[in-house]
Amino acid sequence: MHKSKRTPRVVVVGAGIGGLVSALVLAHRGLDVTLVESASQPGGKIRQVLVDGVGVDSGPTVFTMRWVLDQMLETLGTSLEDILQLEPIDVLARHAWDASPQRLDLYSDTARTADAIAQFSSPQEARRFLNFCQQTQRLYDTLEKPYIRSQRPSLVSMVSDLGFSGMATLTGLGPFATLWQSLGRHFHDPRLQQLFGRYATYCGSSPWSAPATLMLVAQVELDGVWSVKGGMFQVASALSKLGETHGVKSRYGVACSQILTSQGKVCGVQLSSGEHIEADHVIFNGDVAALASGMLGSSISTSFEPVPPNLRSLSAMTLSMHAKTSGFPLVRHNVFFNQDYQAEFEDIFHKRQLPSQGTVYVCAQDRNDTGLAEPALERILCLVNAPPDGDIHSFNTSEIQACESSSMALMRRCGLEIEVTPQQVVRTLPQDFARLFPGSGGALYGQATHGWMSAFRRPSARSKVPGLYTAGGSVHPGPGVPMAAMSGRLAAATLMEDLGLTKPSRRVVISGGMSMR
Repeated sequence: MHKSKRTPRVVVVGAGIGGLVSALVLAHRGLDVTLVESASQPGGKIRQVLVDGVGVDSGPTVFTMRWVLDQMLETLGTSLEDILQLEPIDVLARHAWDASPQRLDLYSDTARTADAIAQFSSPQEARRFLNFCQQTQRLYDTLEKPYIRSQRPSLVSMVSDLGFSGMATLTGLGPFATLWQSLGRHFHDPRLQQLFGRYATYCGSSPWSAPATLMLVAQVELDGVWSVKGGMFQVASALSKLGETHGVKSRYGVACSQILTSQGKVCGVQLSSGEHIEADHVIFNGDVAALASGMLGSSISTSFEPVPPNLRSLSAMTLSMHAKTSGFPLVRHNVFFNQDYQAEFEDIFHKRQLPSQGTVYVCAQDRNDTGLAEPALERILCLVNAPPDGDIHSFNTSEIQACESSSMALMRRCGLEIEVTPQQVVRTLPQDFARLFPGSGGALYGQATHGWMSAFRRPSARSKVPGLYTAGGSVHPGPGVPMAAMSGRLAAATLMEDLGLTKPSRRVVISGGMSMR
């Protein structure tokens, strides 16, 4: 009589979106899954800050690429509509420029955006925008399977996966060009270069150093942006609850202090309480830089590449507010641009200081495409990019006040007045993010996506330590809620392949079609 096999035990460290997804997928497949999180609730960078008694979304605010979760939930016999209330956003973002009366809205409808650009700039720029959209769509379609839905590629595997037509698409783009150079070929109006150059910051990068392939972010937004009723935190909360219904054992409010190994292989974790949890496999959903620095144990640190400060992605200074606004007709997503865009990134990446004139992103969380339902205090998140040096430099009061004053002045020159008392605002600085996300130094997106080889620099799901896997925004395929969710799916798929639960392949690829257009 054969002895039955013991159910594999998995510990997932970190309840960010990647950890929640990998825990859910593995528990659904029948594995014994324990999820460990130092915070009192799930979400990781999807965080709410309590301001004036009200929860303000103070992390990711944009829900895109819903097909990543749609496909996963379909395999579980449920859907996004079953666990969340989503509303499509028509006005993707409203843009304003320093001391200019002109505003430009980007819409989910490409033709409508082209009309807006024609009025804002010129009919010629509108045509260039439509050509830009065609190229970003080709680029996205080319890279979705070999990059986004696949285990981290090598240069050789990428060339093989792309084939002749895919390589032709990349060659036409100019694979060695920066995003800013490529945008200069598409648009003649510098304001449009500035607007679309901002997509580099979605990956924590500078438009002057990021590869031209980041143009595909434009297509991601055109494929759909949604707001989540109750805020983005509901995404994490819903996935956490769903995981528990499938058997995930969640442990909140207790940190993992060490990933344990025996004879070079993972054997469990030690918690901050002193408790040991035995495990055959561990998925680490935190900043991989924490592993390289030895924060989770010296026995695994040498298997990971350290990330020096100059390779880190952007951090931020955020103001989470419950405030009264007037003047500027805010929609949900708003961007206020400064006059010297390049100087902002010089300040951050070269001078390593808070920008003297930074772009300000404002998420007005109680607004939709038509504005605010009723005049009242509203939940506002203001975000200004900052250097990721929170572990080596704590910005002092004068630095913070100077940056905050210039940001408020920029919005005021664009017509937005914000009335707020000290009790109605909570500031989060790079040094705070460094404490919240150990090993990151405050970087919010892992490594910066700088240079055409950056696609091959992020760690893959399978580490050099047997039994240890990685997920989250600091690993392939990159930062952002959908990419981190995809990393969780890839980590789970890689682990299941290693267990022989799925058919071995040259490289793990998440199956499923592209989002509907």
